[in-house]
Amino acid sequence: MIYDVSPEETPLLSSIPKVKATNTLHEWQTNALRAAANNHHIEGSTTSASAITPTARLGNYTQIFKNSVITSGTNDSVEAAGRSNSEMAYNILRVATEQKLDMEKALFENVARVAGNATTARKLAGLGAWVSTNTSFGGGAGADPTGNVPGATPRTNGTQRVFTQVLFDGVMQEVWKSGGKPDTVYLSAFQMGKALGFDGNNNQRQNGAVGQVNNNIAVYLTPWGSVSFSPVRESRSRDVWIIEKDKLALATLRPMKNEALAKTGDNEHRQVVCETTLVVRNEAALGLIADCTTS
Repeated sequence: MIYDVSPEETPLLSSIPKVKATNTLHEWQTNALRAAANNHHIEGSTTSASAITPTARLGNYTQIFKNSVITSGTNDSVEAAGRSNSEMAYNILRVATEQKLDMEKALFENVARVAGNATTARKLAGLGAWVSTNTSFGGGAGADPTGNVPGATPRTNGTQRVFTQVLFDGVMQEVWKSGGKPDTVYLSAFQMGKALGFDGNNNQRQNGAVGQVNNNIAVYLTPWGSVSFSPVRESRSRDVWIIEKDKLALATLRPMKNEALAKTGDNEHRQVVCETTLVVRNEAALGLIADCTTS
């Protein structure tokens, strides 16, 4: 038997909607209603046309994720310990799982989009380069992404501070004011430990069945909405993400597949490849508590 305890969960990648990309620059549009105004008119008056704010056109570049596997003719013929299939089949499944972890990590990254060229790989802009409306960040150099092109610049790290319930509730309120309806919070194991200490949770004193202690924060209720907490391994520990999952999507130009490469000898060479990008349908529905201490 082969026992592998390596983490393979991809909570964000697995839960957001999936759409089809048709070009290496996948684009979409956003819109926003104007603020409420006093709306009263004289009876019989002439109606004038109101100015309409045009939609904003956004986009993110697709990123190629690729891994390869090579096995000798002998290795793929003998019965190896712990294998029910061939050596190649075993390793294809393994690198495909690793590639999904790479994709999950890319979605959370604080990396700007890169168009790419003959010598530079295309890169998708991760969440860190998109969210700027509902954020809380540390002092010093801490700053939201800047510029007229969302996703084109990363955020600047600031002075780290402890993740607290006050910080969290403040960002939840800002998301609500922006019109967002968040449903999930993604955070590291360390920050999850901080969330377990939120006032009102009291799970440490709630008993389940005899002999059991329930120390978990499944759903957190606030005046601004209720969210579930999901610990993640591939996000930066300094970031706590408040997400409305329907406002994100994974746009795929080429679905993951394994392909045979040119044979160069007594071996078989295959690659696992896909091309995809992150869609942030409207970053105002998301929130971020940045620059949290990690120890």
